[in-house]
Amino acid sequence: MNRRQILTLAGTGLAAGLARPALAQGPGASPWPSQPIRLVVPFAAGGPTDIPARLFAEQLSQTLPQRVVVENRTGAGVVVGTEVVAKAAPDGNTLLYTTIAHSVLSSLFQRLPFDPVADFQPVALLGVIPMLLVVNKDLPARNVAELVALFRANPGKFDYGSSGNGGAVHLATELFLARAGGLKVTHVPYRGSSAGMPDLLSGRLAMFMDVAAGGLPYTRRGEARALAVTADKRLPQAPDVPTLAEAGVPNAESYTWHMVLAPKATPAPVVQAINAAFNQAAAQESVQKRLTDMTMQVRSDTTPETATRWMNAEIAKWAAIIRDAGIQVS
Repeated sequence: MNRRQILTLAGTGLAAGLARPALAQGPGASPWPSQPIRLVVPFAAGGPTDIPARLFAEQLSQTLPQRVVVENRTGAGVVVGTEVVAKAAPDGNTLLYTTIAHSVLSSLFQRLPFDPVADFQPVALLGVIPMLLVVNKDLPARNVAELVALFRANPGKFDYGSSGNGGAVHLATELFLARAGGLKVTHVPYRGSSAGMPDLLSGRLAMFMDVAAGGLPYTRRGEARALAVTADKRLPQAPDVPTLAEAGVPNAESYTWHMVLAPKATPAPVVQAINAAFNQAAAQESVQKRLTDMTMQVRSDTTPETATRWMNAEIAKWAAIIRDAGIQVS
């Protein structure tokens, strides 16, 4: 559609429909959304998951006939907030904005008040955030091959940090160690990445595989050294840093990721409408810029089906890593 055609539609009042995703329709279906939407975030306000969630809520509130309100519900990891959505009415008015944490719930917790698969419908995968493999600047390893050789020659001698047991950073590191040949490096969990970085800089830790946005400031200032990124391609923010595959460790690709889920019995037309709304929001240039600045690789073309396939693949992938590494949460 060219500019003249768009202006013509605007003159007839039809262009307004282009700004809004299609609402759920069909026999017996209620228009969606019929009331303000609760976007439940099972993480603390102001954190790396909450910020993108609020960005999407703001964008959606500008295009939908109802406001989208972020509700932070924390507790027991992500269990409390996730349960709120699992037990919500399946009408599309209560949604879950979550991360890789959802895919490991069954592997980390023996008892849950919901089923992470059976009680949810994946709606849209909004973006993935790779990890950056960062080492202490004085460590005698200038690249991944030298790091692997160092760890292999000194099993159990070195420590690595993570943002907590069973979190994305912990999982990504264990995947790397496994794919690099079953390396033995001692895990030291912290309450968040920012709490562990001082120990990396001081030399207490040899390695920290942080989310890219968290690790880049330290490497740019020369306080630490970036050896690889866990994505399938190099980061535009660090074009000189190779991927793990390029560095000689294949099949170690890993991300934390952001996804929207609905209660399981939500009608298919409503799920499709929610998917269209989030895809449209993710496609906005302003949204993409802000998320790209956070090193997120934004997705604006996923479907409920592709989101479901992604979730199922992640569940299987991390279940194996959690089992083989003996990861437990207290």
